[in-house]
Amino acid sequence: MEKVAIDDVEIEPNPMKVHSVRRPISKALGFTDFAMNYFELEPGESFSGGMHTHHDQEEVFYVQEGTATFDTENGAVSVDAGEVVRFAPGDFQKGYNDGDERVVGFAFGAPGAQHDWEDLESLVYCQDCEDELGHSLALTDEGSFRLTCNECGNSFTMG
Repeated sequence: MEKVAIDDVEIEPNPMKVHSVRRPISKALGFTDFAMNYFELEPGESFSGGMHTHHDQEEVFYVQEGTATFDTENGAVSVDAGEVVRFAPGDFQKGYNDGDERVVGFAFGAPGAQHDWEDLESLVYCQDCEDELGHSLALTDEGSFRLTCNECGNSFTMG
């Protein structure tokens, strides 16, 4: 058995600085079969850097306090305190706090305690293709994200 207080888990910042508080619970307890992260989002902050999908994991978000908004390919969805939303592998989403109050919540992913970078895809604007398209992601040695357009191969770094 393993046990930890959420406040004792060290905050792990996102390279793109899109949120103030992310505590990787699965890392702290050595999970192997699913991922669990605790978030506190101030107004304007997000769970991740942008519209993305995990081809190797489903994602589930539980909102404990506040209201989170998730942009999807089918429009925006509000998730209030006490509600849960699920995204299947391949579903694009971006979750964020567009309200005036703090959002507290958890993100869960399965299978696996971590996703494979090769199975993560972000929708971003490609300057060469002049369109919003899927980009593969890689984490650089400097802690930034390298995005590569899946259509033309144009590559750039963020964060």
